[in-house]
Amino acid sequence: MPRHLPSRLPARMWSRISEKQSWRDNSQAPSLCLIHKLDHTVMIVKSIKDTSMFYSQILGMEVMTFKGDRKALCFGDQKFNLHEAGKEFEPKAAHPVPGSLDICLITPLEEMVQHLAACDVPIEEGPVPRMGAKGGKSMSTYFQDPDGNLIEVSNYISL
Repeated sequence: MPRHLPSRLPARMWSRISEKQSWRDNSQAPSLCLIHKLDHTVMIVKSIKDTSMFYSQILGMEVMTFKGDRKALCFGDQKFNLHEAGKEFEPKAAHPVPGSLDICLITPLEEMVQHLAACDVPIEEGPVPRMGAKGGKSMSTYFQDPDGNLIEVSNYISL
């Protein structure tokens, strides 16, 4: 039976990946990363209405309705799918609870800090220097959404 391989990886790479091995075996060489980018994440929220209003008004995200009455917050090529606590869709995380997300979003920081102040969103910390995912220096500001999720807004510093 032929195997269908993603066009981005040569067959010789997949032969190494397809060998059966336990992820707990520390003697194995690190696996090849097959992830290209983040598509979406799920936010467990107390109120879809309140969360939609906060993220659309404070962060400018587009509220999208899909599959009937499901809601998502869209930005760029990504989105946050919203699940109301106690009414999650299957499959779901083992312990889905509101307020457990800690995420960093890239934005024009000075404008965002001014917007947060104008909207009476309390800043927990920042702007403060940080190290971004790309390894570059960044400036970040932290605040919480209505569920207590920690939101970091950041921008990379050009030298």
